[in-house]
Amino acid sequence: MLHDLIRAGGIVAVAIVACLGPVLVEAQTSPPAVTQGASDIKRTILQRFDVPGSNYETVIALVEIAPNAAIGKHTHFGFDSGVLQSGDIVLNADGRSEQIVKPGDSWQIPPNTVHWGKVGPNGAKIINTYVVEKGKPLATPVQ
Repeated sequence: MLHDLIRAGGIVAVAIVACLGPVLVEAQTSPPAVTQGASDIKRTILQRFDVPGSNYETVIALVEIAPNAAIGKHTHFGFDSGVLQSGDIVLNADGRSEQIVKPGDSWQIPPNTVHWGKVGPNGAKIINTYVVEKGKPLATPVQ
């Protein structure tokens, strides 16, 4: 059943994001951030845990993006869902209309979908939940 929810579009991810209040407070005093990808994008892993009975794991991260940064084209080996905490983003994904994201807005990107974006002058802070294949990179750049 959990596997069906993951396929259905990340209901699990939405529920996880809703429970993040205490985790965010803890993250402020945790060890230095894990940075992956471009130098103007920092991903701090808040939690990582297996999805039972599958080859997937859930990764919850605080993603901080520098002001006016371009988010290069990339994919994930699973679902990427996010909730913008502050700033603004113009989000693009193959096969979709451009999405202007404001604080409180959320989105979901299906597995292996090429997506990219542009951040406004105030930068952006995002709570991202990835439900991805274990052992694969969290994000893969696309040329």
